[in-house]
Amino acid sequence: MLYAILILALVVLDQVVKFLVRAHIPLGGSLPFLPHILELTYVQNTGAAFSMLSQHTWLLTIVSAVVAAVIAAALVKKVVKHPFGVLSLSVVLAGAVGNLIDRLFLGFVTDMFQTLFMRFAVFNVADICVVCGGIAFVVYILFFAEKLEKKESGHDTHPADG
Repeated sequence: MLYAILILALVVLDQVVKFLVRAHIPLGGSLPFLPHILELTYVQNTGAAFSMLSQHTWLLTIVSAVVAAVIAAALVKKVVKHPFGVLSLSVVLAGAVGNLIDRLFLGFVTDMFQTLFMRFAVFNVADICVVCGGIAFVVYILFFAEKLEKKESGHDTHPADG
């Protein structure tokens, strides 16, 4: 239940930020946010990261829906049991759903965060969720899952006496 609330809160945050950007910044326009670091720039992205596959929004919508459904099913079936793994997947799911909502209802994803200290793609809250949650989940799988999942299942790997 706690993870469902987190997912909902992150999706709502993503959608509210996107709504405010669309309502208050003209397309292509910018507003200062963090001086010399970040500005808010309203961009409509019909593609994936770095506008890849921009002519195939329908394909990205299907892929996003499938990925979100798979992650949701994994969470419901408790494929990952340890709280860190569940938290990571929940954050990824929130990001996937946030961008899926845009693709379904707008035909594009609203992006707004533009870095000023380096050349990088404009991104949004959902993108932050997907990237941070994804990195956390990969770290979890690579370094902790084997030990922690056994522990969560109640199967410690202590050798038997005797």
